[in-house]
Amino acid sequence: MGQSRVIVVGAGPAGVRCAEVLVAAGIKPILVDESRRDGGQIYRRQPEGFTRSYPSLYGTEAERARALHQSFESLRSRVDYRPETLAWNIYDRQLHTVSAGVTKALPFDALVVCSGATDRLMPVKGWHYAGTYSMGAAQIALKSQACAIGRQVVFAGTGPLLYLVAAQYVKAGAKVAAVLDTSSLWKRVRALPKLAARPRVLLNGVSLMRTLRGAGVKVVTGIEPVEIHGSDEDGVRGITYRSQDGATHRVECDAVALGYHVRPETQLADLARCEFRFDAETRQWLPTVDQDGRSTTPGVYLAGDGARVLGADGAEIAGKLAAWALLEDMGHPVPDAERAALRREREAMDRFRQGLVEAFPWPAEQAARLPDEAIVCRCEAITAGELRRVVNQMGACEANRAKAFSRVGMGRCQGRYCGHAGAEVVAAAAGIALEKVGRLRGQAPVKPLSMAVREEQE
Repeated sequence: MGQSRVIVVGAGPAGVRCAEVLVAAGIKPILVDESRRDGGQIYRRQPEGFTRSYPSLYGTEAERARALHQSFESLRSRVDYRPETLAWNIYDRQLHTVSAGVTKALPFDALVVCSGATDRLMPVKGWHYAGTYSMGAAQIALKSQACAIGRQVVFAGTGPLLYLVAAQYVKAGAKVAAVLDTSSLWKRVRALPKLAARPRVLLNGVSLMRTLRGAGVKVVTGIEPVEIHGSDEDGVRGITYRSQDGATHRVECDAVALGYHVRPETQLADLARCEFRFDAETRQWLPTVDQDGRSTTPGVYLAGDGARVLGADGAEIAGKLAAWALLEDMGHPVPDAERAALRREREAMDRFRQGLVEAFPWPAEQAARLPDEAIVCRCEAITAGELRRVVNQMGACEANRAKAFSRVGMGRCQGRYCGHAGAEVVAAAAGIALEKVGRLRGQAPVKPLSMAVREEQE
């Protein structure tokens, strides 16, 4: 049992805690991570030579970030750590990776995928102009490059990340022109009983609002983005939105950060042949897992935001539970009392998650109102009108059929940023339930590879 080959993908909160449990059980896992350093997106490390403090980088989560980084440092010599390594395929009980132009096939007895999450985006006319970023990209610029995405930035979308990143920009001294939220205050009030399941996190959210208000940032709720203005030569120059009273307003800016929560990064789970189910609450397909992270594919476990978005602390719990599930399946003893306590703690987190879904809903109805000229797939420049054409003229009412006829989702991002919105456009045009549209099938490589890569044996 001690010689079982275990691979963990991802060195964020879930991956680090998973590796920690495995090491304590006498297993030396291979820890594969695409980034240069550990921490994942939420606790992304600053580059070597940067000296910003933990509070300035991570705010209220500074101590959790510090604890995770310290845990990883204590594990580094006891895991086979492979940074700057992309996991790009899973086939025949092998994880295919690439690093420094070399691709390898790593056989495994057990695989834990802690792939994290990416931004969930709803297109708006003009979002293809230079200066439009996802919320996560805006945060990466601040954490990893210590720079803002523009001189006057508008944050638009909904969800806690909208306020977190905007507040981080304010604290860094950047100019935030406005925060535009598609959710209404009334929806948050109705969700309070569920949000109260995690009072500390709720108070942190209130604190972010105070930071923005105190800095004089214009915060508008219940809006609908209409258009991002600009040109191919000059990029973003402003954004127009519609307020709840139906009036239109314009905010001048040179950058826009967009985001509507995050979505689980599920492509590796798809390639591992895991089953998926449609989640009506969030209007997306999620991999099927049991309470501890076992997928429907034997020997494959899914943990953290790559399976269910519960936040960084929820990901830490999920990483431990997945490791214990793996160990239990291999015949190792597991701490039942501690596992039961973590399951109960996660139940409260899930209630809070349900509150977030109600308070900051995915604006599905906006897809039906996108003008035909609005680009949905930025990689392939596919418009909403083109998607409607393949539905109405070619009968492409299923996601992969629409992809084949229009090329939506065939670009560099492989549908990460256009897949959800594209499905909404197809569903609205066809007059069918979103579930009937299905989901884009995962394809290897999950991200583009250079033609110059060479293969080496492990």
